[in-house]
Amino acid sequence: MIASMTAFARRETHLPWGSLSWEIRSVNQRYLEPSFRLPESLRNQETTLRHRLKQKLARGKLDLTLKFYPTDDNQELVLNEPLLEKLVTSAEKVCSKMAKAAPLDPLKLLEWPGVIQASETDEEEVQAQVLALFDQALDDLQAHRLREGEALAAMLEERLVQITTHLQNAQAYLPAALEAWRTSVLEKAAKLQVEVDPQRLEQEVVLLAQKQDVAEELDRLEAHVTEVRRALKTKGPVGRRLDFLMQEMNREANTLGSKAMNLDMTQVSVELKVLIEQMREQIQNIE
Repeated sequence: MIASMTAFARRETHLPWGSLSWEIRSVNQRYLEPSFRLPESLRNQETTLRHRLKQKLARGKLDLTLKFYPTDDNQELVLNEPLLEKLVTSAEKVCSKMAKAAPLDPLKLLEWPGVIQASETDEEEVQAQVLALFDQALDDLQAHRLREGEALAAMLEERLVQITTHLQNAQAYLPAALEAWRTSVLEKAAKLQVEVDPQRLEQEVVLLAQKQDVAEELDRLEAHVTEVRRALKTKGPVGRRLDFLMQEMNREANTLGSKAMNLDMTQVSVELKVLIEQMREQIQNIE
């Protein structure tokens, strides 16, 4: 089953020590291009997160945002007593050298950097929850991409059915086009009162048929249609292969138009190019 590169997923969890939320947005891109936005305290997890991402996705431009909200009620204030004792000792030494030193202000001592510390949440637990939640968000994203891919596959199949119909029509138009050309030559000769050599006329018809023969183009287009259907049933990334097939189909449709002998064949070429372009635009979103 094919997957679209356009998707969105959001996961969050609430624990006694705080809340975590992952938000992932994905759009089409030729390669895999992730952009992580992580809290500074969890920045060291980026390498692990990138590795997990590459295991599940092959293409797409992704914005991945992690938000961490620690629970303030869960934090206790811890007094750094060794540092406080050093500050008091140093302050007393300074005071002893001053004639009229003001008494020490306990609140000022508490404001000194490092004297008061918040109890830290278990770092390993936080990181484990970050990774677990990330895996869940990635699974949701991939499920969304697969649903989008299923819709794209249905749309592409509709276009393939229409292309097949036009190819069948082109096969039917060719003999009629040759006969119409033969009749046109005879009618012009009759108006000009010119005698036409039947044998020479048939030779010209054969030469024109060889020059305007589009059987190879039609056969290749049918083969490409078969290959597109096969790719749509293939597991894994197929976007680049489908894009290549669209280029080949468009080339054959152009050749078909250049060899067109009447308006019917020209119209077939135009309709094919329109359908191929519609498919190509949607294929840009396929992983």
